[in-house]
Amino acid sequence: MTLKDLLNQNDRFAAVNGIQLTEVREGYARAEMTVGKDHLNGGNVCQGGALFTLADLAFAAVTNSRGHLSFGVQSSITFSQSARLGDHLIAECVETFPHHRLPYCEVKVRNQEGKLICSFTGMAYSKSDQALPVEGLM
Repeated sequence: MTLKDLLNQNDRFAAVNGIQLTEVREGYARAEMTVGKDHLNGGNVCQGGALFTLADLAFAAVTNSRGHLSFGVQSSITFSQSARLGDHLIAECVETFPHHRLPYCEVKVRNQEGKLICSFTGMAYSKSDQALPVEGLM
């Protein structure tokens, strides 16, 4: 099983919300979702938690891409504009500081027109003594 498969199958919250990893490389990942009616908040735009979950799945893939179990320990999100019903969103995560124990990443979420919806930053803690049971990234 690859890391992409492991996270797509085992991150049940992301899967239930229609979020899937589409690319995973060492230090880079892309996750995607289409905004459905169940993603909308009371203002009839995409709920911030759905955007956070999309960014967080890409973040999880990157921080685990070196083969060791990693968990987020800090994250922040800034919303630039609203995503709307039917928008196809792409989260691209890049590891900006590849520390062996505390990797730091940045995620940009854009819509189908390439417009920035939100920016996410996060730091993880990698457990160097716990290897992931995966055979490759994709």
